[in-house]
Amino acid sequence: MFITLEGGEGSGKTTVAKALIADFEARGYEVIYTREPGGNPIAEAIREVILDKQNTDMDVRTEALLYAAARRQHLVDVIEPALANGKIVICDRFIDSSIAYQGYARQIGPELVAEINRFAIGDKMPDLTLLLNIRPEVGLARINKDVNREINRLDLEKMAFHNAVYEGYQELATKNPERIVVINAEQAVEAVVTDVLNVIKARLS
Repeated sequence: MFITLEGGEGSGKTTVAKALIADFEARGYEVIYTREPGGNPIAEAIREVILDKQNTDMDVRTEALLYAAARRQHLVDVIEPALANGKIVICDRFIDSSIAYQGYARQIGPELVAEINRFAIGDKMPDLTLLLNIRPEVGLARINKDVNREINRLDLEKMAFHNAVYEGYQELATKNPERIVVINAEQAVEAVVTDVLNVIKARLS
């Protein structure tokens, strides 16, 4: 089973991932948790380039291609081997992030970004995507409270950018209801985790 976690900044993906891992392992499943961009040495090197605060002049198509390149390497090195070995893969971000951030917010166009990524991943789509839905102002307020959090290039974007990401995710959820389950991430963390685990239990049954 290939599960992806999506959502804007401050949506709580890491917290949800920890809860999912604990639940799956308690049921006797083997689980790996990974992230994008990153997850293996080559993709992590690309991640450093993408998120470097010095690279504010990066062309939007360059950015989209770099994400797709990192995704391809991550897929063949980490995700596909794990699935072939019968493991559950939980991934923090995947193709939906590119469509929301580059397709909608960067205004490249969702179809063009989807096409770039189809070349990168073929037909390997998640079995389930959990969209941790949170308004940008709420999510950004959360992460700004964390004084230890490293600021990356995307954190420097204006609110209009984050609003466009949010709207992009709403469009994706509407178009892909069989795969994307929307979770209210503005609730208390315990409620978010409960909702996520209920979705997983329903899918497993």
